[in-house]
Amino acid sequence: MMLAVVLAAGRGKRLHPLTDRRSKGMLPVVGKPMIERVLDMAAQGGADRFVVVVHPEDGALMEHLGRCSGEDRLRWAYQARRWGMAHALECAVPLIREDGGAEFLLASCDNLYPDGHVAALVHGRREADLDATLTLLRVRPEQIPTLAVVALQGDRVTDLVEKPRPEEAPSDWGVPALYALSTRVLDYLPQVPVSVRGERDFPDALRLLIAAGGRVGGVPVPWRLTLTNPADLLALNRHILRRDPTRVTVPVGLPADVEVLPPVDIEAGVSLGSGCRIGPEVYLEAGAGIGAGAVVRRAVVLQDGRVPAGTVVADGVVG
Repeated sequence: MMLAVVLAAGRGKRLHPLTDRRSKGMLPVVGKPMIERVLDMAAQGGADRFVVVVHPEDGALMEHLGRCSGEDRLRWAYQARRWGMAHALECAVPLIREDGGAEFLLASCDNLYPDGHVAALVHGRREADLDATLTLLRVRPEQIPTLAVVALQGDRVTDLVEKPRPEEAPSDWGVPALYALSTRVLDYLPQVPVSVRGERDFPDALRLLIAAGGRVGGVPVPWRLTLTNPADLLALNRHILRRDPTRVTVPVGLPADVEVLPPVDIEAGVSLGSGCRIGPEVYLEAGAGIGAGAVVRRAVVLQDGRVPAGTVVADGVVG
């Protein structure tokens, strides 16, 4: 068992207007906030203790996780100024040191990976006695400027370049924000400079670790689902719904003339007009409203989202 550090202080500007009233980590993925699904993923990979880095004003996230995860295994670190991933991790260093372990998992709150990947990442680090094991995702040229890219020599990472231009990238292996780490990497956080974007990038800490003789490897992953824009939120919800193609979760008292095509998840507190048609691959959050005769398919309707009577919503997010 081990500690997991989850970074959740980001607001999610590219998710506007969905994040006007709640943070990115609190956006729902079939009934669970994204942050809760990330904690579940970490727990399935062996984490039994959590430090969550939050903005001090995100009371809704802290209240929810405190209620569903239990305060006995959950602690908070605070990042008042959103100054990059290295700075976010630095905010958690006192709690990581206090935990006393020699290793920890580091994850952002906005990515999900295949079942078993977290466990493979942790096993890969332990088995080879590495200082860090990185998630490696093969990316297309247009994706390269969005994340760090590694240079490889055999199965070892020899360098990282943060958000390079495609022609300057050392490979097509990107590094999403999921790592199995020894606590040795914490020693290099104070040396991480501020980038031209005004942030302190965690890959720079890994570069310093490698330069000092640290052993860094990687575990490939075939896919990840990320949450950076409304289309991603739709993709995440559809992914979870498709895991159970026969799923029909509906509230008590569903009007008899409402047609439901699985997979569908309709929370209690959704207003459904007569004769509407819901599904397939639809999630309706409590507080949503669907007008009479409306059709909703392959879509997410968030709290306070409204679908007018007689209209069709497909392949989108309403909120």
